Amino acid sequence: MADTTFYVNITPHQAAQAIEAFIVNGSVTGEVIDRYVLTAPGGYSCITAVFEKHFMRAGNRLTLTVVLDDFSGYTRVHTVGGGGGEGLFRFDWGASRSFADAPQQALAPYIVR
Repeated sequence: MADTTFYVNITPHQAAQAIEAFIVNGSVTGEVIDRYVLTAPGGYSCITAVFEKHFMRAGNRLTLTVVLDDFSGYTRVHTVGGGGGEGLFRFDWGASRSFADAPQQALAPYIVR
């Protein structure tokens, strides 16, 4: 399992679209499993999206959960990748970290902290 949190200066919806395009259009096996949007009073929102992608080096499909919200002034992006490895050891040759870092790569021009 690998996770990361960072902030961007675009809306959660714009960030979610950029991440989806990066993962789905940037690979043969990347797909969106689910997306859930909550709207809060004051126009704030929270988006949770789950992605799946096959990694040859892990020998299986990994999942990536991304949570985006704009509750703190900037859009917070939290990611966690999992499902890598086989058996009891969960050794995935860095595939979980690579998948968890995909949103940061997709949103690099917008990162503020």
